[in-house]
Amino acid sequence: MATSNPSVFLLTVNGQIEGAIFPEYDNLYCKYCYVYGHDWASTSGLEEGITQITCKGSQYSHKLIWNFPLETTFKSTNPSGWPQLVVSVYGPDVFGNDVVRGYGATHIPFTPGHHTRTIPMFVPEPTWKLQKFTSWLLGRRPEYTDPKVVAQGEGREVTRVRSQGFVTVSFDIMTKDMKKLGYDTGPSSPANTQSATSGWSTEEQPHL
Repeated sequence: MATSNPSVFLLTVNGQIEGAIFPEYDNLYCKYCYVYGHDWASTSGLEEGITQITCKGSQYSHKLIWNFPLETTFKSTNPSGWPQLVVSVYGPDVFGNDVVRGYGATHIPFTPGHHTRTIPMFVPEPTWKLQKFTSWLLGRRPEYTDPKVVAQGEGREVTRVRSQGFVTVSFDIMTKDMKKLGYDTGPSSPANTQSATSGWSTEEQPHL
């Protein structure tokens, strides 16, 4: 309920997981979830979800298209712990088992308006020769037990990773009562530049 002296502000996230580029793989799907600080709570919409499986169409070259909707509203008392979107991409290996093909994360844009993010994806690498051999023999990649570790940073520096693919997400951001609480997110950035290499619309990643 709106009041003249609000105690919380709202962040509404709409958009979609548009698709991905994984030149080496096909028939992939994407899981998503949000990671946020202790002062934050989800008030409506979905905090996690899973897309359909999609394959590359010849007209799309290397692109995998999901166009999977995002719709969530958060409330908080301060911007610390601003939400991040964590995405994990999975697909079949040569034995037909679902294995992870990439992890990635991006902060929800800070400014209202339309934004597009291209998220670099990575996979954990085996750290010693026996692990590498068994991974090759069984076709199983190392996986995180909780994908949210991707957004947290703690402990990730001890994990060897390899870059692999990109996921593109579009956001339409609305905020309410941030200025009344003394937080100015500034004007919406109109700069969405087109990537010459991928064909996706990209924008600079946010910095905390």
